[in-house]
Formats: sequence, structure tokens, C-alpha cells
Amino acid sequence: MNYTINLKRVYTTVEALDGARILVDRLWPRGRTRETLALTEWFLDVAPSSSLSRKYHQQQINETSFEACYRTELREHPDTLLPLMRYAREGVLTLLSACRNTDHSHLPVLKEMVLSALAEEDAIDCDPSSPPCWAHEWHEP
Repeated sequence: MNYTINLKRVYTTVEALDGARILVDRLWPRGRTRETLALTEWFLDVAPSSSLSRKYHQQQINETSFEACYRTELREHPDTLLPLMRYAREGVLTLLSACRNTDHSHLPVLKEMVLSALAEEDAIDCDPSSPPCWAHEWHEP
């Protein structure tokens, strides 16, 4: 199944095609109200930990290390992805952050992890789960 997950800065214009708009930062963006962001939800638990973000922003670790550590954090708490997966299944999902450059932030990693979790679930769901599901494959001789 194909899912549409967009990555945007909170400071960009709200568009009708954004679908569910989810803020995925630990801190509230300066100078913005909930109304101007047109948020559906704010999931701060899915954002990188404060210590990991601090190390990355202070250039104590490089981007590759940051991404690997963030993936590990998400794998340690897989339930944090469930609400995002639900929104992605319902339609377009837009992940929002106050970061300056979405391509070099936690957003692409989060998108990849959500899509991966969705693909894993979809692969499990495609197998018949009970004998009645197999009925269409059985033919009388």
C-alpha cells in the first residue's frame, strides 16, 4: 500500500492537502499558536530525546550518528509510532518541525521508520489468518 507522508517546517503555509498535521518536536515553536499551526496533534514523545538533540546541535555527534541513535530510540519505544501509523493509514500525514532544514533533521528518519513499520504490518496482514480465509483457494475435485 502507498502512504503519503510530507515533511514541513511549522513556519510554512498551511495547505488543504496537508491532511493530518502532527508536530513532532519536544519544544513548542516560538511565536506560533495552535490555531496558526492548524495542528491535528502534538506528539513530543516521538521526537529525539533532549540529550540526543543537544549533542547533535552542539556538533558533538555527526548526522550519521544522530540518525543511528534516533533509530535506536524509536526501536526501543515502538508504540510511539502507532498514532502516526494510524494517521498515515487514514490519508495524508504531514510531520511538522521548527527545524531550519527538514532534510537534515529527525523528520526523514521518522518518516522512514513509520513507513517501515507500516510495510511490516501490511506484510503480516496479507497472509490469511484463519482457515475460512483460505476458502477461496480450495477447489472441489
